[in-house]
Amino acid sequence: MAELERENVADARKDSADATATGTEDVADATVIVLAYTEERWALACAAVESACNQTLLPREIIVCVEGNPELADRFRERWQHRLGSVPSIRVVDSQNGQPGLAAGEEERVPHASHGLPISAERTRGAMLASTEIVVFLDDDASADPAWLQLLLAPFADPSVLAVTGAPLPVYGKPRPRWFPFEFDWVFGCAYAGLPAQTAPVLRLIGANMAIRRESVLAVGGFHSLADDLDMAHRLLELSPQGQLIYEPRAIVRHYVHAERLTWHYFWRRCWNQRDKVEIMRGLGTAANLRADRRWALRSLSVGVATGLREFLGGDIGGLQRALSIVAGVGIAGVAYVTGVIDWKLTAWRRRERPSAP
Repeated sequence: MAELERENVADARKDSADATATGTEDVADATVIVLAYTEERWALACAAVESACNQTLLPREIIVCVEGNPELADRFRERWQHRLGSVPSIRVVDSQNGQPGLAAGEEERVPHASHGLPISAERTRGAMLASTEIVVFLDDDASADPAWLQLLLAPFADPSVLAVTGAPLPVYGKPRPRWFPFEFDWVFGCAYAGLPAQTAPVLRLIGANMAIRRESVLAVGGFHSLADDLDMAHRLLELSPQGQLIYEPRAIVRHYVHAERLTWHYFWRRCWNQRDKVEIMRGLGTAANLRADRRWALRSLSVGVATGLREFLGGDIGGLQRALSIVAGVGIAGVAYVTGVIDWKLTAWRRRERPSAP
């Protein structure tokens, strides 16, 4: 893996040097958007922004969207005030103190909440404020490798590509439990076993590391739900049925996995939260489908379990633990979703049976 990453960086730097030699601008028509909300992630958020400033292909601008914390926004502004006039430019916007850079009349179009979900609202805000063709989303606890942006943007040369998602690789806050199956790395927002090993079309995006055509984000009305990357993927493909979402595994960010996420309690709670997907899918209407979920579940229960058992027979006790965790996780998620469907239908039935007010 380390050798491959060195080759990727070297290739991207060579491409950038070639572009410079031929007089081609080596700044991408892209805006990197970083969401921040808590002082506890100050060092991680600063590292995320600095990593975007040190790319082999630079973004034209970086927007730091700070949700509900004007003091933190001021701290960010002070941190990067020395970069005024630099490329990439860095703008810090605060949802409570107006939106610097919006034209007259646009202020009211920027949501202060998206269905009560600040993360969705801030992603939408960042896209509306951007001045570039592509908007790129980077989590505040993820740090990008030097060749990340160049590799992430390359597939957009094909006009059918609507969005590209890269690979967030985990950096653990404590040793990874051996029972934790790699098929479930989506639990903490990272690339998981079962994704393509090479650049290929997919049905889902990973919010910590994704790039989308700005006009497409605005065309679907921005981000809509707690699972905003899932929601966006479905809406994009409904908007353009011939369009593609691309997974580029070489576009790597290092996503910090907080220690509390490496516990059984967090694992099963995240699986049980698949119950909420019922409401998300209902909200998507005709754009909704479960193809990606079914493919993941079938692969996990076949390839994932078989791999774990084979590793166990080879002397790795963790292999058996991972196989059992896959079965438990898929089972919990399945029961949760069915429970959500039943609850939704009961709620709809009660509403129909409730007598209308005179």
